Amino acid sequence: MATRQTSSSGRPKSPRIQVVLPEDLCERLTALAEADSRTVSNMAKVLIQQGVERLEAARAGAAPTPERFREALEQQERVGTQRLRGAPRRLRLQRPG
Repeated sequence: MATRQTSSSGRPKSPRIQVVLPEDLCERLTALAEADSRTVSNMAKVLIQQGVERLEAARAGAAPTPERFREALEQQERVGTQRLRGAPRRLRLQRPG
């Protein structure tokens, strides 16, 4: 169960959990955190958030959220995908035979 502490101002702090990681996973997490100029704790939070969102979306039938849609579009732009120009053309289907 997550523990909740109170700050010196009396406001509740975010819940805290304790996780035990294998040595190699901890080293990989530390390297990712350093590459993104984050603390290891913040990097773990970000990765857990993404994993939970991905799992919830998969269980909910992958209903797209605006954030996920935006992320997908940004990834496409990074890859160099070209945007369509103008209205799509009509395709003519040829009948076999």
